[in-house]
Parts: sequence; structure tokens; C-alpha cells
Amino acid sequence: MTSEHAIDPSVPPSGPGCSDCDSAGGWWFHLRRCAQCGHVGCCDSSPGQHATAHYQATGHPVVRSYEPGEDWFWNYATDELYESGPDLAPPASHPADQPSPGPAGRVPPDWAQTLRR
Repeated sequence: MTSEHAIDPSVPPSGPGCSDCDSAGGWWFHLRRCAQCGHVGCCDSSPGQHATAHYQATGHPVVRSYEPGEDWFWNYATDELYESGPDLAPPASHPADQPSPGPAGRVPPDWAQTLRR
């Protein structure tokens, strides 16, 4: 899948949502978790695109979906999708009662029109 240091299964996620959106008061569509350091960022359809920005800033190439019921991985360096991979430290996703898009109270009413495609 990647170089041996791109995934650290022992590192827990940084939190239940995109830490960059949280600090800026923003919102996200879907979440991605860095498989190397646990940073949780928002997907490329989200306004902030923080998961990709994290890869660009750190060089950590592999993310895993942080959505309930999803266990796929994406490698930014090779543009490859992996349907599965190693188990990562729990939790495997954001809380099931957390809405998507989220977080509750910060998603604008016209959110669907603002998604990046």
C-alpha cells in the first residue's frame, strides 16, 4: 500500500471532527483520518479541504475514511484507493450521532450548493 512509515496503527484520531474547521469555526462534509499521525481533516468536497492540506504540509500520504461503516484508505502520493487496510486505533469513525455534514449548528442552510466538486 505505502512505505512502512505511512501508517501507524497505534495512533488514535485527533478528535471527533476536523480540528482545522473546529479552530476556524467552519464545517465539513465528510471526514478523513491521517493513518500516520491521526489528524482528522475534512474531505476535498468540504470548503476547507483540510485532509489534503494536511498531506501537503506534512507529507503523510495515507488517509482512512472517518465515516461510520467505511474502512477504505486513500493514498494521496499515488492517487490509489484501497478497499481495506490495517485496523487503526479506535475509534474507527466520528460518533454515529454526529451529523454529516457537521458539526451540528455550524452547517449553513445552503451547504449542498457550497460543496466543492
